[in-house]
Amino acid sequence: MLEVKNEKQWAIISLASVPLIMTLGNSMLIPILPVMEDKLDISKLQSSYIITVYSIVAIIFIPLAGYLSDRFGRKKVLIPALILTGIGGLIAGLAAWKMDSAFAVILMGRILQGIGASGAMPIVLPLVGDMFRRDEEASATLGIIETSNTVGKVLSPILGAALTALIWFLPFFSIPVFCLISLLMVIFLIKEEEKDAEMTFSVYWDNIKTVFHQHSRWLIAVFIIGAILMFILFGFLFYLSSILEDNFDIKGIKKGFLLAIPLLALSITSYVTGKAIKDHLQVMKWLTFIGIVLAGIAVAVISFMTHLIYLLFIFLMCGVGIGMALPCLDSLITKSIEQNVRGAITSIYSSMRFIGVAAGPPVIAVLMKQHIFWIVGLLSIFAIFAGFLAFRQIDPE
Repeated sequence: MLEVKNEKQWAIISLASVPLIMTLGNSMLIPILPVMEDKLDISKLQSSYIITVYSIVAIIFIPLAGYLSDRFGRKKVLIPALILTGIGGLIAGLAAWKMDSAFAVILMGRILQGIGASGAMPIVLPLVGDMFRRDEEASATLGIIETSNTVGKVLSPILGAALTALIWFLPFFSIPVFCLISLLMVIFLIKEEEKDAEMTFSVYWDNIKTVFHQHSRWLIAVFIIGAILMFILFGFLFYLSSILEDNFDIKGIKKGFLLAIPLLALSITSYVTGKAIKDHLQVMKWLTFIGIVLAGIAVAVISFMTHLIYLLFIFLMCGVGIGMALPCLDSLITKSIEQNVRGAITSIYSSMRFIGVAAGPPVIAVLMKQHIFWIVGLLSIFAIFAGFLAFRQIDPE
């Protein structure tokens, strides 16, 4: 019994390493975008593409990765995905190091990372559902997965700033190292059941249509809410990172620590929520709604004051709200969808989240040229819409 428990603990750690590394691979670059703008001689909008191309490519390939994982097995998709992510980071790092006009090649490396990401983080969610049959155990593990995802966001600004202080392109080279560690853990510490490789695509597609016929109302709502929450989070991150440098002249590791404070709140909230929700579907619905309300209030009052402490507190409140909602959304999907199409459905959900990640930085970069009212108005409208969907469309009964 003790040996089985230890195996599960190591499997959870291995699973958690994947979203941690995928998040580091993206979020680590947000606080150092101003440095890249200077080193690569690019605009603020162009620097946002370094984040956006990663997410756009992931959006395109995630559904394919979900299908392949349902048919051939999660690990058979996850392992090549981690390898490809590492190669992408290596290409971006070499371009930044050796080339005079490196921007286009860096984007190519980021595209490869995005393809790798499409077969990594989205595969973890259905794999949790496969491995942990008990709802309480699965919900707690999903909470840990979201916490790991958020810990990546907490560590990202600090680690990114620290590595950049040594050599500005070092964050790119850190990705292959992290991917190798996660790859070895996944290969040796995660066991999974064999999939039915004989299932044809037509049968698979019919199964997906059946799922949407039965659950379309709340599933579509969860997809849209996930996209909106990621849009708010990454848009807010980009805004705060820019404001800290432009308005307060805070740079480097100090800026990384300041960005990490509110993200830590998001991480802690995700972990506590995952432990608390267990298999209570109504609790998941209402915690999602309350979390969206908190995030919405935070974005609505951005412009009330420009004091640094005030801005950090507002972002902290936003982080708590988003951290409350995400584990609930994960659990609603993984525990309500049958195993044979779970990869496809969670992949669509992950694609929607990546849409939010991709859209946040460039949209906020454009709106920052206008009055702050436009940022507040857009984020507030999105939060109100997400809250409406959670209240009216998510029906656990």
